[in-house]
Amino acid sequence: MCFLAAAFMLLALSASALAQDVDFKDCGTSPGALKEVKVNPCPSQPCRLQKGQCYSVNVTFTSTTDSQGSRAVVHGIVMGVPVAFSLPEPDGCKSGIRCPIEMGTTYNYMAKLPVQHSYPSIQLVVKWELRDDEDRSIFCWELPVHIEK
Repeated sequence: MCFLAAAFMLLALSASALAQDVDFKDCGTSPGALKEVKVNPCPSQPCRLQKGQCYSVNVTFTSTTDSQGSRAVVHGIVMGVPVAFSLPEPDGCKSGIRCPIEMGTTYNYMAKLPVQHSYPSIQLVVKWELRDDEDRSIFCWELPVHIEK
């Protein structure tokens, strides 16, 4: 069991090292809390997301609150209208974060963003939030993307 945990951590760290830093817009995180956002693959911006592919998202942040749990909420913003994106695992505590979350502690959140074939080919802004157990924002960032075939 310990070997499996170590192998998973090594795999996660390897994937994180390959991910590209992206220029994101902070949309409400406490100043200084959001350290880094990486998307893999995203060699240039806006990120070009291919339908049928899955992208890894890694976010380094320092929590400004205590929370027993966390939940990711992702929207595509099209012409100012937020459209919900579903995630395979919205529970932040199952996405690289050891819960409970403690104020002042730095975490590395890791998630997958599958791009469904049913999504239209369109330019939009992805808004990604991690919310605490009282539905307050732990972090929030936005990134322009282009979904294509």
